Order: sequence, then C-alpha cells, then structure tokens
Amino acid sequence: MSNPQQLRYSKEHEWLSATEDGVATVGITEYAANALGDVVYADLPAAGTTVTAGETCGELESTKSVSDLYSPITGEVVEANQDVVDDPSLVNSAPFTGGWLFKVRVAEEPGDLLSADEYTAFAGS
Repeated sequence: MSNPQQLRYSKEHEWLSATEDGVATVGITEYAANALGDVVYADLPAAGTTVTAGETCGELESTKSVSDLYSPITGEVVEANQDVVDDPSLVNSAPFTGGWLFKVRVAEEPGDLLSADEYTAFAGS
C-alpha cells in the first residue's frame, strides 16, 4: 500500500488534499477501502452542508458492513462526487483519484492530521 506523500491523513482513515483556492478534497485511504471490502453504497454530504472535523458526515456501505464517514476538516461542502454515488466501487478501485468523496471550502485548517509516513506507521503497513 502506497499513501501519496502530498496528502494528509486522519486517524479515521480519511485523506485530505492540499487546499486549492480555499477548497480541499476528501476521500478514504486504500487501507480503509480494503478493510471495508466491496463498497456498494455511498451516502455523502450534500453541497451546502457544513462538516466539522472529527464528526460523522455520511456513511459507506460495503458487502461486509456500514461504516461512518468522518470529516477530517471543518468547512462547507461544495461538491459531492456524483461518480462515487453512481458507482461506489470507485472507492475501492481508485481511492486516491476517481474515488474521492467530497470537496470542502475550508473554514479552519486542521492541526492533527498525519503525514503519509506517519499514517503508514499508524495503519501498520
């Protein structure tokens, strides 16, 4: 498993891109996607919804279980990935690219996110 160096990671296994024009992209890690198994349904926060770092904002359902989705950042959702809603398997096949989940206009920068190396050590891989 290779975690992209340019991303930051939460202990709940979400990743966050660097903020571009005040907006950051959120997804789940390959580790989380593998642990979930085949994702068959994604309930993502809608545009206009406010999300808070560390709090639930949706859920992913797999053939194994239903898992809460936590926001790694506080802000307003500006876009949910409709491709993932239409084809949830993108979370498994492309967790760091086409399987991103939502974009957030950042209200405050998070302080407790991990680097790729720290997350890799945390996830035990």
